[in-house]
Amino acid sequence: MSAQNGPATKGEDALPKMDQALGTPRFRQRQFRQVSPSLTRKLGMTRRTRDRKNFKDVENPEERARLHKEHELKPLYKELLYTIIHKLGKVTSEEAFSDDQLHLYIQETFTMTESEHKALMQEVQRTEPPVYCLMATVKEAKGILGKDISGFSDPYCLLTILEDETESRTRRSRPKPRKSVVKDAVSGDKICQTDIKKQTLNPVWNQTFILEFEDTVGASFHLEMWDKDEELSLAEKLEEFKSNFQGFRRMIKDAKKEKGEDDFLGNVVLKLQDLSYTDDRWYDLEPKTETYPDRGKCHLNLKFIHKERDDTLSAGQSDYVNYCGILQQFVQSYISKQQDSVPWKGEFCGEGETLLKLYATQNNLSPFLQDLAKWVAYSKLYQSLEVDSSVLFQQLTSIEYHWHQQELPYQQKQELGDSLHDFLQYGLHLVSKYRDIFPPTQNATPKLHTLLRVLVQICKTQAFQKMNPAQFELQEEITDTVQVGTQEWFAIKKGLHQPMTKELSEIVSALSRLIGEVQDDIKNSKDVWNRVFVSAVQLDVFTVIYENLDSLLAQEVRDTWYLMKGQIDQDIANSLFPLYLSLHAIYKDKAFLQKRGKLLELTNFHEGFREALPYWLNQVFSTTQDRVERAVQVDQLQPLQSGAVPVKHSSSAVDLVACIQPICQLWEQLSWPDPEEAFMLMVKITEDVCKIVMTYCQSLKARVRLLSDNAVHGCPIKMLCVVVNDLEYLRSVLTRLPAQLNWAGLQERTQQVIREIQFSNTLPFQLEQAQQSLSREIRSALDTLGKQLETDIETHIKSLSTRRRLPSKSPEEAVVPLMRYLEKELQYMNENLVHGNFHSLLTPLWVNSVKIVYQVATMPSKPEGFVAFFQRLQYTLQCLEQCFHAEGNGLPLETLHSAGYKILKAHLTHNSLSSQQLVEKYLEGKVWEQKVYSREKYGAVTLLTSYRRSDSRLRVEVLNAANLLPMDSNGASDPFVQLCLEPRHIFPEVEPRCTQIKNCDLNPLFDEAFEFLVSLEQCQAPGACLVVTVLDHDTLMTDDFEGEAFLALKAIPGIGGVDGDTFQVDATPAQIRLPLMHPKPNDDSTLKLLESRREERDTQAFVKKRRQRERQSQEKIQPQ
Repeated sequence: MSAQNGPATKGEDALPKMDQALGTPRFRQRQFRQVSPSLTRKLGMTRRTRDRKNFKDVENPEERARLHKEHELKPLYKELLYTIIHKLGKVTSEEAFSDDQLHLYIQETFTMTESEHKALMQEVQRTEPPVYCLMATVKEAKGILGKDISGFSDPYCLLTILEDETESRTRRSRPKPRKSVVKDAVSGDKICQTDIKKQTLNPVWNQTFILEFEDTVGASFHLEMWDKDEELSLAEKLEEFKSNFQGFRRMIKDAKKEKGEDDFLGNVVLKLQDLSYTDDRWYDLEPKTETYPDRGKCHLNLKFIHKERDDTLSAGQSDYVNYCGILQQFVQSYISKQQDSVPWKGEFCGEGETLLKLYATQNNLSPFLQDLAKWVAYSKLYQSLEVDSSVLFQQLTSIEYHWHQQELPYQQKQELGDSLHDFLQYGLHLVSKYRDIFPPTQNATPKLHTLLRVLVQICKTQAFQKMNPAQFELQEEITDTVQVGTQEWFAIKKGLHQPMTKELSEIVSALSRLIGEVQDDIKNSKDVWNRVFVSAVQLDVFTVIYENLDSLLAQEVRDTWYLMKGQIDQDIANSLFPLYLSLHAIYKDKAFLQKRGKLLELTNFHEGFREALPYWLNQVFSTTQDRVERAVQVDQLQPLQSGAVPVKHSSSAVDLVACIQPICQLWEQLSWPDPEEAFMLMVKITEDVCKIVMTYCQSLKARVRLLSDNAVHGCPIKMLCVVVNDLEYLRSVLTRLPAQLNWAGLQERTQQVIREIQFSNTLPFQLEQAQQSLSREIRSALDTLGKQLETDIETHIKSLSTRRRLPSKSPEEAVVPLMRYLEKELQYMNENLVHGNFHSLLTPLWVNSVKIVYQVATMPSKPEGFVAFFQRLQYTLQCLEQCFHAEGNGLPLETLHSAGYKILKAHLTHNSLSSQQLVEKYLEGKVWEQKVYSREKYGAVTLLTSYRRSDSRLRVEVLNAANLLPMDSNGASDPFVQLCLEPRHIFPEVEPRCTQIKNCDLNPLFDEAFEFLVSLEQCQAPGACLVVTVLDHDTLMTDDFEGEAFLALKAIPGIGGVDGDTFQVDATPAQIRLPLMHPKPNDDSTLKLLESRREERDTQAFVKKRRQRERQSQEKIQPQ
């Protein structure tokens, strides 16, 4: 049994400090850069490799496999068998595998036969068993009892393992129960003690002890915590007493116990059979008595380890080396059993995880050594198997963490340096081949990103920086690696696309294929790989690749131009066009370069194609001209049909646009870099387009004449509609031509070499001439069609006002001939004219139709059926609006509802109302006038009104009148108030009511109430109101008019609101003061219209009464 004091990192598994090997000249002078064809970096070897026999040198594969199994696998296999036989501690439910399961797993993993397994098993069983040990690390405690006068303690711990015989013997020899078990159980040399922590209730030790035992059966781990007591002088005790009066009881208790006797703080007793093979947790400190049951907690780390394991199993190899071999064998076996090709992400089966943990625990391998072994194994497997890079990244992170916590042994430190160096060198080699190894796919690019992150992490680790102290810039290394890899890739592609013969066409074709490869590579670099490199190592790899390929490709292009000089013909020019497009696409990608320090070699690439440019222009013009002529020759001048949507122009118009499009595409594809030459090129292209358009117009007219000679009646008109549509379609195409050819962009590019006036006078000339010619032809045809339609519409509208038709037909019947005519004609035009032309025809036709209706409606002589006449015209206007709007397919409502239309509609609507409707409208106007009238020029009258729904009674209480005008010669009046419900056709049974006459009083007080039996529906009818008239009584003459007021019945409480409102059956009366008004003579158009309807007696009576009030009114019309 041994004990180790100090931090946990200084236990038996603690790593000894490394010597000063890294300070030797060999490491200080290590060179990172070394020129080689593949740009592999020799970062320097950190240590010499061991002299071991390399079984790969054996030529016979069977012999090589046998030797590998005999010398490598069987020693590891015996180590695992030894681990299984001598495993200690319980395992978790996930790791609970039987010995047979573990044997079967390693037998399959190491490919051992049954006989080999039995033989090795017998050999292991004959070996010496190890010394079983419990490694106990006392980390800390919290919340322990305070035993000193100060309220704190000076705690320390005693640790030991008691087996059955020792514990029973101790109990028999003990005279009485005691708190101390460890002190009395064994001799002092078998007890481990921690340091004493002064004056604390939360001590921290972090001390590790190794306790040996023979067997877990019946054995238990004991930890006792004590408070160290030291003798104090009387003066010291008095000083403590003064500072802590509460410690008086503790002083009394200390006086009773023996001198130097420590206080018991608690213990932890654990049966070894109940412990896991490794355990890290907090344990409660148990008391011996119930005086203080809560004594705090103690944090322990316990694990079972072996000492003096049989070293004949693996020929003296270290535990770390064996762990590496076992780990690598487990990973290889796991990956080989996977069905799919998914990279391994660090997972194991349960048996493998359990065995690795057991072996590491039994041999007391630190977490640092375990992570180091995993890094070494995984980094090697990455070079031969499908291992996910994220696994390496995780191990590097763990190694960096452990590097700051503890120090590796010298040999493992050297191995870590070699491993980091080797993988960095291998990773750079992969980066140089990234095009082939990590293609731009969704699955491959993340692997490249993770690999680059691993390389970055390697260079960031303290281990790499200390083991390789020379200056090493990863970004520069990757830049050089990518450049060399790009050159090698270009050389390979150039070899694959060598011309088969020495003919110019084959040379151009081979160069075109090579440029296509380069173009694809640049695109992938820009869209895919650059994001990966920027994210991982902050390297703009697109710029590196582009500049490298620019130089390589420019040399190939120059060599080709040298061979072709003076030998270009039409066929060679045609083959050069795709070559130009590819080079231009590559040249445009320079906009994505982050650094533009030097001039690119492909900057003036277009100069080599200047000789081929006329061939390209002549080719596209002649091809387009021939296609247009053929399109017109086969055109039947009939509207095309495209599914359910009709196409109203002919086939040749569609073909013409399709023929012109290649010319526009040629300009867009060329994007000629030189501004002045680009302007001349645009002039040529615009001139060619205008020539083709004019040629098409002439050919179309000739085609119309040819087809019209033998056509039946009506066909020439239809053909003319199609021709107009074709011309309109062509005009719209020419209108879009400057935008298609991007004249604005060209003008901006050429403003330094071409003046604005020269630009404006040169390019648009041919285009404007063609557009003007097309517009004249279209306007002429549309005017002819519109005049014929307007004449027929005027004839139909005027026929609506004849006396013969008024009494015989309803408005619906009378308007049928007009609508049938319009439906037929407009449907024909809609079907045979394009949308723009049809709307161009509809707009003036609608304006003239509105004028015709207005002229008929305002003619001096009206027919006998006055209202019916206007109702017919109103219905005609509605039908015309619906016809021209066509449910949204015709003219928009904004166009239809012009100012003239609104005036006409208001006129017809007003004249089409019945007399009763006009009376209601008049009264509503008077009620509105009463609301806005606030002056009391003619006095005022005060009412108290309400409506009881319970008995349908309208109650009006006339309270008083005020400020009345003096109507008599004595300067006074004899006023009374007349109440009348209007209009009379709503209240035919209700008679007017009058108050009493108040003699000689300009502010009379009436205080009289009147009730009217009227229904709620009557009161809520349109125009229903109470007319309050104040008159001056004259005995011999007609009563004088003082003034009148209008009160809407809906404003009276109990009438307004929702019908059937049960919450206001009997509303509270409301008092209202109404200013008296005098009507203005001849001021109301509604009254004038009622006056014109002389055949209606009731209407004339109403008009007569209102005219009488106007005559009595003191309001006079001001002379103009």
